[in-house]
Amino acid sequence: MTNATDARFMAAALALGARGLGQTWQNPSVGCVIVKDGRVVGRGQAGKGGRPHAEVQALAMAGKAAAGATAYVTLEPCAHTGKTPPCAEALIAARVARVVTPLMDPDPRVAGRGIEMLRAAGIDVAVGALADAARRAHRGFLLSRTEGRPSLTLKLASSFDGRIATATGESRWITGQDARRLVHAERLRHDVVLVGGGTARADDPDLSVRNMGPVSQPVRAVASRHLNLPTNSRLLGSVDKGPVWAIADAAKGSIAPETRASWERQGAKILAAPAGPGGQLDPLGILQALGAQGITRVFCEGGGALAASFLQAGLVDELVGFTAGIAIGAEGQPAVGALGLEQLASAPRFRLISAQQIGADVVHRWERSGS
Repeated sequence: MTNATDARFMAAALALGARGLGQTWQNPSVGCVIVKDGRVVGRGQAGKGGRPHAEVQALAMAGKAAAGATAYVTLEPCAHTGKTPPCAEALIAARVARVVTPLMDPDPRVAGRGIEMLRAAGIDVAVGALADAARRAHRGFLLSRTEGRPSLTLKLASSFDGRIATATGESRWITGQDARRLVHAERLRHDVVLVGGGTARADDPDLSVRNMGPVSQPVRAVASRHLNLPTNSRLLGSVDKGPVWAIADAAKGSIAPETRASWERQGAKILAAPAGPGGQLDPLGILQALGAQGITRVFCEGGGALAASFLQAGLVDELVGFTAGIAIGAEGQPAVGALGLEQLASAPRFRLISAQQIGADVVHRWERSGS
């Protein structure tokens, strides 16, 4: 059982790691806190791209005070030599007395070896503190190592009756300024912001993070089987802001050569995914194509058809709803496309994590049941 002290300092380490979400792919956003005699002597979070590692930064801050201290690390310290030496070796060299970590790293290069190295060196290792919170924080990295795909957060901003636009397509703005600012913060916390081809054609979004100060932009991506999208779009016209990717049908001849050439000439990267039985891009294939690039966290902003495909496939790990106090009516455009359900028992179900008022709207977060 986790004691109160371990829970408190692990929560602090998780908060540190959360600062790097969206900035560390293809590595996890780890946080580390080093504590001696009840006082924090070192803090660290994974740097951009995951390096330097959190443990190395915390040990550098702690200096000689690390000897005999306890290190709280939000994921098992690495045990392999990559671009940097193993963090387990760094903790051993610093002579820490104890390491507390919530989870083992499923990466086959680690997978318990870090814990074994620490214990072999005489360091006490405790596993399990705030494990559920850590699994949620590292969900994208864990899925990338166990299922070969990133985690998927689906964002739905809608009226009280679940509409995202009027019958004529008017949608700006259903939710208020405070809610829209939070959407930009969510974009920043993810590696990729993704929309479907229909949304790209209808709304012409650029999907960038705005009004958040100088930040590194996430990858902005569109999933379109034939890539039949305007080449003078705001998205393609803003490649200088940050990477623009397209996920299209892998089958030969699915994309017109001149279309591919135009996208690539403007600086976009084109990824290949298979088409599913219904003729649209396979939702798992979309995520696997992104995962192959090292992506661990995807923020999907619709539209309805893409949202429905991910929901049908059971691939939505977190659902974030922004609900406004406005009713549009049945003639409005629904937030989610057809799911083909005949029984409630077949409907995708989610567990409420939190709900709060933001400006004039409500934001509610849900986690896939059983995740």
